[in-house]
Amino acid sequence: MRRPFIAGNWKMNTTRATAAALAEGVAKGADALDGVDLAVCPPSCYLETVGRAIAGSKVALGAQNMYHQPDGAFTGELGAAMLRDLGCKYVILGHSERRHIFGETDELINKKAHAALAAGLTPIVCLGELLAEREAGKTMTIIKKQVDGSLAGLSPDQIAGIVIAYEPVWAIGTGKVATPQQAEEVHSALRKIVEDRYNGSIANSLRIQYGGSVKPENAAELLDRPDIDGALVGGASLKAEHFLGIAEKAVKLGVEKL
Repeated sequence: MRRPFIAGNWKMNTTRATAAALAEGVAKGADALDGVDLAVCPPSCYLETVGRAIAGSKVALGAQNMYHQPDGAFTGELGAAMLRDLGCKYVILGHSERRHIFGETDELINKKAHAALAAGLTPIVCLGELLAEREAGKTMTIIKKQVDGSLAGLSPDQIAGIVIAYEPVWAIGTGKVATPQQAEEVHSALRKIVEDRYNGSIANSLRIQYGGSVKPENAAELLDRPDIDGALVGGASLKAEHFLGIAEKAVKLGVEKL
């Protein structure tokens, strides 16, 4: 069964005080939620603060990025072992902002995915097309290229240990949302790509989140789709009641899927 997974990406937001308060609010509200996995991904400087705030709760800690080398002279970077030392379970890799603002390539994201898995972290690997690419009918060409590059060389056991997040770039922070039909089409195609590369069992167990202006108001119609297994939430994750509202939709739907 694929258990729904809702993760919050706080990006470069919050202060230490607001991060702690937000984490405490999410942790408190999570006590009433069963049947859904939850994670919050604060700025790296607040990972320890947030980790303390959610300790003992149903909420897991995630990082927004990492470097692929384990240690060394890499000023400003964080390695996987450091994230594990801070209590992280997840790490977001290949978010569109990393790809399109900071120039990260599929090859670099692939190195990070291998390093994260080797350290015992669960990568949330983000994929998604630009608006111009969708309008040109190139969505699946782009998605397949990103899968082939970002997930290259992963064994069946390794691919079973990741989460994929489909985030159409044109829907991130814009207020635009892919229709449930558009999102499901890509999620279904992603699952077929994994099936063709590995097998049906792995494809059916792989969790694929949707990300892009997800809110409590639109979460249910997205999460109800057969191949959408959760959400990677941006702006709405900065308010505990909004983030928990999305998680509540997953619980009410009972969306564990075969």
